[in-house]
Amino acid sequence: MTRKTAARHRAPLGAFMLGLGAALPFAAASAGEVTSDQIVRALTPNKPLTRSLSAAQPAAATADPAQIKFVDGLRNRPTRSLSSAERTQIAEITKDKPNIDLEITFDYNSATISRQAAPAVEALGKALSSADLKGATFVVAGHTDSVGSDTFNQDLSERRADTIKRVLVEKYGITGADLVTVGYGESRLKDPAHPDSGVNRRVQVVNMSDQSAAAK
Repeated sequence: MTRKTAARHRAPLGAFMLGLGAALPFAAASAGEVTSDQIVRALTPNKPLTRSLSAAQPAAATADPAQIKFVDGLRNRPTRSLSSAERTQIAEITKDKPNIDLEITFDYNSATISRQAAPAVEALGKALSSADLKGATFVVAGHTDSVGSDTFNQDLSERRADTIKRVLVEKYGITGADLVTVGYGESRLKDPAHPDSGVNRRVQVVNMSDQSAAAK
């Protein structure tokens, strides 16, 4: 048994976090503490812009046609079908978009959401299906820490992103085409200085639409 494998077997739970952005001026909330209103505020653009990647909003004349075509081509794509180059391009597009950190735990070495995390997942579902955000396009990106093999972590990050998407679609009625899922495994650590840290185990939810639904 390798050191990385042994460390994984000592871990009580796999934590699931969503990357914190500047749109959220308070500390990341632990599972069950965040509210849907907080999520809405974090994922709402500060002001309407000319470009929109929402499926419900036609692109303005100043929009980047190549970027919109790329995002539209991701809709309904299986998470595992994305190439490394496509994952990198998604990361580049989303780096300055509104996003939020949530701490959501999963069962050990699993993509099954823990009971403790149910309130946070419910808050996310209510937020994304609210009038303020409904119809926008969101990226759900899975990340892990460095414990375990690259292959295992890549697969786990994809399965956890898929789990969140499935819950959002089946329980909260969010259109599947509006949720783009991607897995990064351990390739994009939030805290590279501490690769085994729990802060690296996260899923980042990013609002790809530059204009809030309420402003459409």
